[in-house]
Amino acid sequence: MVTAGIDMGAQVVKVVIVDDGRVLARVWAYTGFEPLESARKALDEAIKQAGITRQDVKSVAATGAGRKSVDFADRTVTEVTADAKGTVSLQPSVRTIIDIGAEEARGIACDAQGKVLDFAKNDKCAAGSGAFVESMARALEIRVPEMIELSLKSTKDAPINATCAVFAESEVVSLIHSGIAKADISHAVHDAIGSRVSSMVRRIPIEKEVALIGGVANNAAIVDVLDKHLGVELVIPENPQYVGALGAALVAAS
Repeated sequence: MVTAGIDMGAQVVKVVIVDDGRVLARVWAYTGFEPLESARKALDEAIKQAGITRQDVKSVAATGAGRKSVDFADRTVTEVTADAKGTVSLQPSVRTIIDIGAEEARGIACDAQGKVLDFAKNDKCAAGSGAFVESMARALEIRVPEMIELSLKSTKDAPINATCAVFAESEVVSLIHSGIAKADISHAVHDAIGSRVSSMVRRIPIEKEVALIGGVANNAAIVDVLDKHLGVELVIPENPQYVGALGAALVAAS
């Protein structure tokens, strides 16, 4: 059965179409000011790439922060449920999942079937999310890819103590004025996220196999600091930014 999953993220809409678990297409689009229209266009593009028609899609499930806005979806599913289902389908041995998106992060404990056993969320402040990296990159007047490269080259610690993105930006400006190298500030930013996220994840049971998903999983500096804070080597599924949409599509088939 052909089904579709739509992950309505704060910045990006992700769509995955599957046929009995086999991925036919993956598409992303910026959420923009008209998220419903963005979702429709992303689904249409995914259908086109899959080489099927809208009538072939038997069920659509929406997840993500804006899932309730997708009025054409047949059902909605929480982010934690979609994350667990999608991750275990790709990495069957994983029992602990970290999802870091643009504006929030979550830790999930699940069983072998992808059923959620426990979870913790950090959705009160952007300081544990991708938006925090983008904000600090602007403060440093560099782009995020350069900030990642610089972070991995850092040789000195430059602590950022603020747990709020607004106050942290003030700290970054102070570090710049103190003559601290951009590489060390970049690492401090990523380390602050790693510390915040790892503290959140420790509120749930942590198994040896820990997967990192979401768009921020493509940030090598985040992976590096989380490896160190958690004392494990993170598993990164293929196309980590699509795992939630994949999970939604699999739930749509159940």
